[in-house]
Amino acid sequence: MKKIKEIIKKKNKSKIICLTAYSKNIAEEVDKHVDIVLVGDSLGSVLYNYPTTKKVTLTEMINHSKSVRLGVKKSLMVVDMPFKTYATNKIALKNAKKIMKETKCDAIKLEGGKKIIKQIKLLIKNKIPVLGHLGLLPQSMKGKFKSKGKTSREIKQLMSDALLLQNTGVFAIVLECVKTPIAKQITKNLKIPTIGIGSSVYCDGQVLVTDDLIGLNHTKIKFVKKFLNVKKYINIGLRKFASDVKSKKYPSKKYSY
Repeated sequence: MKKIKEIIKKKNKSKIICLTAYSKNIAEEVDKHVDIVLVGDSLGSVLYNYPTTKKVTLTEMINHSKSVRLGVKKSLMVVDMPFKTYATNKIALKNAKKIMKETKCDAIKLEGGKKIIKQIKLLIKNKIPVLGHLGLLPQSMKGKFKSKGKTSREIKQLMSDALLLQNTGVFAIVLECVKTPIAKQITKNLKIPTIGIGSSVYCDGQVLVTDDLIGLNHTKIKFVKKFLNVKKYINIGLRKFASDVKSKKYPSKKYSY
């Protein structure tokens, strides 16, 4: 709970940094720079080339989270509950307990507001910390990515759900692809932090898929900025290896038994 309290205290004071990790090696590096390490169900498209996150299984999430846990030392570790694993109160509690126990994560994330509020209430009642998620909901969406908060109906629903989640006890809310004025207003209205992804600088923090920002994953989504082209450096190493093998420079005596 200490780490969660530290996240909440950042509201209106300093930006919250959140990035994804799906393995120990990446988690170790990400952990040095962030407040939250998220094992996102985005691993479905990033690692397995699934067309949507709906195909991600509970077993996949748990196995990757176990690996990530080995690399996270200081940050808050949050794990996504995959599609249909919190469809009812009973199923949600059973699966949330399983994730918490087997991965030793600090919190879980669920997508949605009013429709899943009973599940969230039950989890929090059972001392399972929850990170909320509103706006674009990949587990529910059909078709292409579309920003949220364009119609009066969407705006009203987002505002209502945000307050509902806060009052239910989530410690923060991810706002995905929410129109700037609405994200700004929600952030202003809430006492808990908002973490944006494609939802403007006005959120209390930002989250991105690590593979996207380092250029390891091909994506044309508007909110993704490539901060590094890591493939360039990977190819330099691979070309050098191939060249040294062909020229018999590798393995030298130093690298042989």
